[in-house]
This record gives sequence, C-alpha cells and structure tokens, in this order.
Amino acid sequence: MKSLGDWIRHNAEWAGERLALDLGEERYTYRQLDRAVALRRNLLVQVLEAEPGDRIAFLGFNACEVPLLLFACARAGCVFMPLNNRLAVPELLAIVAHSEVRYLCVEGEFAPVAAEIQEALPSLQCFNMDTDYPGLLARAEERDNDDLATLDDPVLLIYTSGTTGQPKGVLHTQRALFYNALNAIHAQEMSACDHVLSVLPLFHSGGLNIQTSPAFYAGARVSLLRRFDAGETLRAIETLRPTLFLAVPAVIQALVDHPRWTHTDLSCLRMVGTGSSTVPDALLNAWHDRGVPATQIYGLTESAPTAICLPIADAHAKLGSAGKPAMHCEARIVDDDGRIVEGSEPGEIQLRGPNLFTAYFKEPELTASAFDGGWFRTGDIGHRDADGFYTIDDRKKDVIISGGENIYPAEIENILADMPELAEYAVVGAPSKRWGQAPVACIVLREGASLDERQLLARFNGLLARYKHPRSVLFLPALPRNAMGKVLKYKLREQLSEGGP
Repeated sequence: MKSLGDWIRHNAEWAGERLALDLGEERYTYRQLDRAVALRRNLLVQVLEAEPGDRIAFLGFNACEVPLLLFACARAGCVFMPLNNRLAVPELLAIVAHSEVRYLCVEGEFAPVAAEIQEALPSLQCFNMDTDYPGLLARAEERDNDDLATLDDPVLLIYTSGTTGQPKGVLHTQRALFYNALNAIHAQEMSACDHVLSVLPLFHSGGLNIQTSPAFYAGARVSLLRRFDAGETLRAIETLRPTLFLAVPAVIQALVDHPRWTHTDLSCLRMVGTGSSTVPDALLNAWHDRGVPATQIYGLTESAPTAICLPIADAHAKLGSAGKPAMHCEARIVDDDGRIVEGSEPGEIQLRGPNLFTAYFKEPELTASAFDGGWFRTGDIGHRDADGFYTIDDRKKDVIISGGENIYPAEIENILADMPELAEYAVVGAPSKRWGQAPVACIVLREGASLDERQLLARFNGLLARYKHPRSVLFLPALPRNAMGKVLKYKLREQLSEGGP
C-alpha cells in the first residue's frame, strides 16, 4: 500500500458494485467512489496545480465530499483540513491564517462566511461547492493517475475543539490514519458486512476516524446525515438498518429524550460506540436496556483518535470502563513525577503508538512539551483495574483539589445523571478561602421541572463521601459547549471566579 488511496482502489477491484457511501439520494459504489476520488485528485493536481503539502480546507456540513477530498488529498500529497462550521468568522479566520490554507472549498450556505475570510486573506482561493465546483471538476481527467504521496506524508490537519480555549492544529500522517483504522476495526470487530450510520460532525476526529474512515478500509458501507437531529437519526436507524453507530453523551441524551426512542426498532445495531467525554452509566444503560451493547472508545484528536477501547463482549461486565489499549497503541499511567503507577492508583494516562500525531502545526515547542520520552501526555487522569481495564476519571485540569483531597467531577456527574429533573449538568471547582477549591454543580433544569439547591444537594447523602459533595449549585439556562457537545468547563470556572452569572 503506497497511500490511503489504495483502500478505495482495492475495494473497487475486490467488490466494486458494493455500496460504499450514501447521503440521501447521493450514492457511490466502491467502483464509483474510486473514480470520484481519482477525479478530485486530478482536480487538485492538474486544474488547481496544488503542490504536495498544500492545505485544502472544507467548510460545510457533513457531505460525501468530505471523505472524497480526504482520499483525493492522500493521492495528491495534499493535507485535508475540515473546518468547524460552528465557529464564528474571527475564529475561522484565525485558523485559516495560522494553517496557511491555500484552497477553501465551501458549501453554498457558508459562502458569506468564506467571503469575509477571503477579504481578510486575499491570497486564499475559495471555491463555492454549489456554483464553482462542478465546472472545476469538469476540467479534470477522469482516469486514475499515480499517487504523489506515501504513508509517511501528512494528510490531515484538524484543529482541536478548544475545551481549554486554545485550539491547536493537530497534524497526522497517512500512516497514523492507517494504524487508527486498524485499531478501530479490531476494537469494533468491523467487517465488509457492516453498515455505519455517521451523524457526528466530520470536522471532528471522532466523527471522521472512529467509524467513518476505517469503514472504507474494511470495505463497509457508510451512510451520512448532514447534521444530527434526534428524530431524523432514529428514523434513519429504523429505515437504513445500520449495524454500527457512534454517539457522544449529548447525542445519546437527545435520543433518549425523544418521543420516538421507546418505539424505534434498534435490533439492527450490533454495537454503539461512545466517548469524547466521561459517559454516565445511565446513558450506557439506555442502550443496554434496549439490547444494544454500548462500548466506550477513548482517545484524543492527537491519537487519531482510537487509543483505548472496551471490547464488545465486556460492555456489560465492565460498565463505565474505557477498556484496554487498542491493538497498535500502548498506554500507561504515571504520577505527577512521571513515575509509572502500579496497581489501581490514579494518574495521568500516557499513550504511545504509530497512530499518534506528528506535530502541532507550526508549534515545535508545544509539540516537544506534549511528549515524555516518546509517550504522549494526554492530560487525562485514569486508573487501571486488576484485569488491565482502564477507567477515565477526569481531565487533569478538571480535578478539584479541596482541602488536600482530589475530587473527580465525573463521580459527582454520574449521580447528577440519575436526576430526572436535569437537562444538563457539569461539575467544576470554584475558589474557596477555606478549602482552596470547592465543587459546584452547574445545572440546567428540564422545562417544567422543579428542584431547588437544598433538594439537589440532599440527594448526595449516602452516595458519596461528604467531602465530595457539591458545596453549591449554579442554575443556568444552558451550559457552554463545543461542536461535539463537550462542556466548556473553563468557561464555567471563569464565570464562577467572577462571582456568578
């Protein structure tokens, strides 16, 4: 295999008439997918005269063009860069400028946004996918041409969602995506018989690389939804009959809360993957109660992201665990001094493997500081049980140190998850003169629900050690979240340090 483009070539030769990719009425067999990728490779090289290493950005919703451009970039030696369509113009402008994007492909709905970006960056070449793109494709050769890249060349640049407020450009080689695919396929027991329903945004590493891109290596089918909608997703499960599905906690909660949930036929699903943030037991059990194994898949944008996975067979017995290291990824736990932690004591999880990123784009010092002798510092706190299963306790920066004791917000959030009056919840540390920090429950009540601070706090009695109980409750209309539904806890901490809303 010379490049990731060979995944599509091989499956086109092996089972060319098998359905590979669809979104509504737009459908590609593997043979058609191969021709479409070749056409876009030639668009980049022959028409646009893109050079190896050039960044090709895409701004839009989920579309078949996302995997098509990814594999075209792999053949052309370019770097594909999907942009977060939920960002404001100044945020997008900063990313496009920092990454030195040469070409921006934009869906028509985002043309006004692209126009503002191009006005600030005159050298940037923008192409409207609705008006300009068809004419450009018509000028490209349809025949397959030699790949201009290898597995060692960069192919994907994704800017982190910025839960810390500081997005970074994570650069992956084709080799990293290859090993990520092997990790994902092995962990999820994926085969050519599988059918992936992909509703998470493809500008995120999880949406793109946990099930979607690995499916093309396995020769499986991928069905896309333009964006997540709970009702449309449940309808798609019932009509398309996928076998694999990926959902972050916020998506699962929306599905469970939807009126269609209880009578949607989920029997086609042999597994649901979840992760991105700590997953409450209640959300895992929502699938288990319907006969669908729900397994956690732990990773970060920097690990492409498949790193630690819970085997399907252990979904019930190891509820809440992230699982074991993936086939081509090592994991270890270290203390604050960098010493390897033995037994079940918590510490920082570190990763090592060929699936890891190459660098933070144009940030050599930041890249160097992210590694400890070849091991990537995840910033996540976890522990390992006697059977070798890892559990993610919390983000290192989110751990609350109160009176010298470490408090993991996930423990408190797991109890909040069982309170039916709550629509959203998160726990962060607030400054405390007496304790240094004190846990605060930040919550959003469901419409029509009634629950005051005293009632909520009383529900922790007998469930957690007293020092772990929230000291107060902050009622909010909504929690700040990023595009993947992760709560932006740094914004909550800022709000609390400023004395509340």
